[in-house]
Amino acid sequence: MDRTDILQCLEEVAKGTLTPEQALQELIELPYKDLGFAKVDFHRNIRNGGTETIFCPGKTIDQIVEIFKVLASKSKNVMATRASQEIFQAVKEAVPEVEYNTQARIVYVWRDKQKTQGKVGVVSAGTADIPVAEEAALTAQIMGSDVERIYDVGVAGIHRLFDRRKEIQSCRVLVVVAGMEGALASVIGGLVSQPVIAVPTSIGYGASFHGLAALLSMLNSCASGVSVVNIDNGFGAGVLAHRINMLGETR
Repeated sequence: MDRTDILQCLEEVAKGTLTPEQALQELIELPYKDLGFAKVDFHRNIRNGGTETIFCPGKTIDQIVEIFKVLASKSKNVMATRASQEIFQAVKEAVPEVEYNTQARIVYVWRDKQKTQGKVGVVSAGTADIPVAEEAALTAQIMGSDVERIYDVGVAGIHRLFDRRKEIQSCRVLVVVAGMEGALASVIGGLVSQPVIAVPTSIGYGASFHGLAALLSMLNSCASGVSVVNIDNGFGAGVLAHRINMLGETR
């Protein structure tokens, strides 16, 4: 349930087309529903514009299915991140309209597909970085941002990046995903005036230390205007990019 739904409910009470008792039944589960093992936050969309997202690791499949069902009954768009094919199949039995992006590992319902005027650009250094990039891109899309995907343009073949410079500069905010030494974020940060959200990935050989080398490189970027999220945190980057993108919206 979002602001629009609540306002519509209250307007119907004011018009007399909905009784206060009926409105109470609509709103009774705000701000959350207690499932015993989880307290599902229906108030989150009202507070910050995004439905509660289910982080799957550490939860049982039954718990994930129950939380997803409850969220899908109240929210237009729902996401479960770091989800397996097994989780997808279980959720689909309960919510048939659910979809699954195997690269992003996101199980989702996407009913409200309105897009922002501004674009979020998601750029990956290599093909191996695409799963994290897709997590960022799909997260921003489901939240409502128009997304431009620009993949496999790392610094080892920097001419590939320059070939996409026009598309990169057309975006309002950029998510740059890279493993190895994570140099792409600094390069793009030096080419554009837009905010850059750098995402280090755990892709790389031994001395990359499962993404730590890229993380430290991005934190020490010589280009200004580059912020950094945690290793492999495509979801966090997608949320932040969408919120920055929304600052430029006029509607």
